[in-house]
Amino acid sequence: IKKSSSVLVFYICIFISHGSIDSKCPLMVKVLDAVRGSPATNLVVRVSKQAEDGTWKEFANGKTNEFGEIHELTTDEQFVEGLYKVEFDTSTYWRALGVSPFHEYADVIFTANDSGHRHYTIAALLSPFSYSTTAVVSDPKE
Repeated sequence: IKKSSSVLVFYICIFISHGSIDSKCPLMVKVLDAVRGSPATNLVVRVSKQAEDGTWKEFANGKTNEFGEIHELTTDEQFVEGLYKVEFDTSTYWRALGVSPFHEYADVIFTANDSGHRHYTIAALLSPFSYSTTAVVSDPKE
C-alpha cells in the first residue's frame, strides 16, 4: 500500500509548485524520495546541452530545496532548441543517508523547444535501486 500511495503522491505533486515566485521559469525539477515518502532535499542536479560535436556542455546546476524542487535553473535566452540532459546525483544523495545505491546518477535526456518555446517540469521519484521520471510540458505562463 505504501508503494502505491508514494506513486500517487508523486504524480499529484508534479502539478503543485511550492517554492516558486516565478512560474515563468522555462525549466524546473521536482524530486521525491520514495523510501521516506518526502521531498528529496539537497540533491545535486546538473543541466547540460549537447553541442554540435556530440559532447555535453554543463550550463546550470543546483540543489533541491526543502520541497525537493529547483526553480530558475536557466533563462528563456539560454534554454533554446536542442538536446538536453538533466543529471540527478542520486549516489551522493543516498550515501548521505547511509544507503549504498545501485545507480550513480539518474539522467533524463530530452529534446526541448523543437515546437516553439515551452515550460518543462521534470519530476523524478527515487529509491536506492530504481527511479522513475515524468515530464510536464506546457506553454509558458504570462
